[in-house]
Amino acid sequence: MDSATTGSVSAAASAAGASGGLAGILGANPYFSAGFGLIGVTASLAVLRQGAIRGVTLAKRRLLVTLEIPSKDHAYPWFLQWMANRGARGNAHQLAVETSFVRRDNGSVASHFELVPGPGRHFFRYQGAWFQIERQRERNMIDLKSGTPWETITLTTLSRDRPLLLKMLEEAKQSALSKEEGRTVIYTSFGPEWRPFGNPRKRRPLESVVLAPGLSQKIVGDVKNFLEGGKWYQDRGIPYRRGYLLYGPPGSGKTSYILALAGQLEYNICVLNLSERGMTDDRLSHLLNHAPPRSIILLEDVDAAFNNRMQNEKAGGGYSPLTFSGLLNALDGVASSEERLIFMTTNHLPRLDPALIRPGRVDLKLYIGNVTSVQAKEMFLRFYEGETELAERFVGRLEDIRQQGREVSPAALQGHFVLWREDAKGAVENVDSLVKEPEAAEGAPQYQP
Repeated sequence: MDSATTGSVSAAASAAGASGGLAGILGANPYFSAGFGLIGVTASLAVLRQGAIRGVTLAKRRLLVTLEIPSKDHAYPWFLQWMANRGARGNAHQLAVETSFVRRDNGSVASHFELVPGPGRHFFRYQGAWFQIERQRERNMIDLKSGTPWETITLTTLSRDRPLLLKMLEEAKQSALSKEEGRTVIYTSFGPEWRPFGNPRKRRPLESVVLAPGLSQKIVGDVKNFLEGGKWYQDRGIPYRRGYLLYGPPGSGKTSYILALAGQLEYNICVLNLSERGMTDDRLSHLLNHAPPRSIILLEDVDAAFNNRMQNEKAGGGYSPLTFSGLLNALDGVASSEERLIFMTTNHLPRLDPALIRPGRVDLKLYIGNVTSVQAKEMFLRFYEGETELAERFVGRLEDIRQQGREVSPAALQGHFVLWREDAKGAVENVDSLVKEPEAAEGAPQYQP
């Protein structure tokens, strides 16, 4: 073997020895071995974690179903109240309070506290199935219309129980609407939206508001013809809206009749205050175009909102920024709403601008005045059934008063009957108190609060 070959073999042997020595040194080093082991374990755990996450996600998609109810949805308050009524608050550790507060005219206060499940996670059972309910409140998001935080309710259950979600929502709806069944909901404007005002009122019988003979039948017949004639209006290109003006002295029963009419039609009432501060042309138009379905829009004492057109066209001072032209356009303009039923009331017809009550804005003007003999007799018999003879005597004495130029309003007559509700004869004998100064009539029954 020559010297070159011997050198190459020696070099290779030296390199192999060096490599084997380095591997041996690193393998013999416990810190190096532990590092490689730690890396392997970490990588394995990461793979297992990702696999577990994907497995859980896949299982949720396959086995679970979720339903989200935002706070702007009509079902949100229904479902929240339904949860409270079903006793979900009894198992909840996070509660929220809803307070109803009423301050009466006599100074007394009535309040009621209702506990409902608060933000957080809650569990309850419905028809044998378990549900997770998570109520979330966004701290950085608010509803610009109401100023309240944005909330959502998320329901989670097994996919096999999906039909129960709709069943729960239907049950919640029925529970909420049952409280309004047979009642009239009064809405008032809050910003650009309508909100229920107080509790729904029991529907007042239409017969309880006694008008001049034939007047109530005329109003009811015209309203029903309008509600049933949508296609007739459409075929002839006529805007499908109807306006009514009830005018007459104070206490004649204009507003009371509208409330009773709404109950007769199974409609609700949207009370619109044109003199409200912050009422603008755009806001009025928006409210009229987004009134709740099956509602009568009521503008009470419309003469008080615009006593002087020139004064109110100047949007400033102590008046509402609503302009007279804005009101006219909202009632009968290009952007005015269809399928609308609107009632106005006033005690002073001459004060209304002719442009406001022209046909198209007010289609039917009806006078509701003070008590006539026919009305007085009918009201008497409603309070004192079967007392026909006393009713005739009462009407006769009331006619004597009217011949003296003194008129009696239905509101005053009703108050008189309430005062003497247990004594029909006393109501007849003290009929003169109807035109006296508002003080306790002599001999009138005194009721202790």
